[in-house]
Amino acid sequence: MTVLSIRNLGVAVGDQQILNGVDLEISSGQVHAVMGPNGSGKSTLSNAIMGKPGYQITSGSLELDGQDLSSLPTWARAQAGLFLVMQYPTEVPGVSVRETLEFALKERGLEEVDVQSRLIEEAKQIGLQNELLDRALNVDLSGGEKKRNETAQLAVLGPQIAVLDELDSGLDIDALRACAERLEAMTEEGLGVLCITHYHRLLDYLPADRVHVLVNGQIVESGGPELARELEANGYSRFTDSDSESDGVSVAIGGRSEINRVLAAEPEDPFADPLA
Repeated sequence: MTVLSIRNLGVAVGDQQILNGVDLEISSGQVHAVMGPNGSGKSTLSNAIMGKPGYQITSGSLELDGQDLSSLPTWARAQAGLFLVMQYPTEVPGVSVRETLEFALKERGLEEVDVQSRLIEEAKQIGLQNELLDRALNVDLSGGEKKRNETAQLAVLGPQIAVLDELDSGLDIDALRACAERLEAMTEEGLGVLCITHYHRLLDYLPADRVHVLVNGQIVESGGPELARELEANGYSRFTDSDSESDGVSVAIGGRSEINRVLAAEPEDPFADPLA
C-alpha cells in the first residue's frame, strides 16, 4: 500500500506564508477531497506536493512511503509515483502526448508498454477524439479537452497517487462524469487521490472517503462525504465569522498578489528543477 503523508506542512511564496501546518494522509484506494474558499491555499498545496519552483516548504514534512519528497525535483516526484492534474494544463509545443508518455515510462523501466494502443483505449473511455492525440501536448485544445487529455495520460502512466487541482474546472457535465468515473475505477485498482475542488458535483462521480475544509492555509475541519454536501448548501460561514472572513479575503488577495509577483519575476519553466 502506498501512502502520501503530509505533516505540519507550511509553505511560503516569497515572503508570504500561505499554508500553516497542514496534516493529511492519503493511502492507496482512498479519495480525499480538499475544499475551501478562494485564496485559502488549495492550489498552493498541490504545487508544493509536486515541487513547483517558487513554493518554499517552511515547516513539516512531505513523504511518499517514507521517502522525503521535499528535496526532490518535480520529475523525480513524478517518477516516484505522483501525478498532478493541473488546474490550467501546460501546453508543450513540439512534443506529442505519445512521446511524452513513452519517455516517462522508459525512465521507470516500462518500455514494453504499447503507449499508442493504451492512449486510444483510454481516449475512447473518456470521450477524447483520437485525432487530438496526434497534437503537441495540450496545444490547441479546449479547456475540457485538456482535462480529458490529462486524465488519459494519468491512466496510461498508472501513478500511485494523483493530485487533482480542480479537475472539474472547464468540464461540461458529460466530460466531468466520464473523467471522474474513470478515476473512480482507478481507485478500485489502488490509485490514491487528493481531489481539490469547489463543488460537490465532482464527488457525485468520484465519491470521497474524507472531506477536508481548508481556510486561511489551515485545515479547520475534516469529515465524511456529508461535509461536502453541507459546504455546497451553506458555504463556509460556519468556519469564518464576519471579521475573520474579511481578514481572509484580505490575506487571500495579498497572498495571490505575492504569488503572482514572485512567479512572474522570470519566465516559468514547468519542468525546472526547484533546487536550481
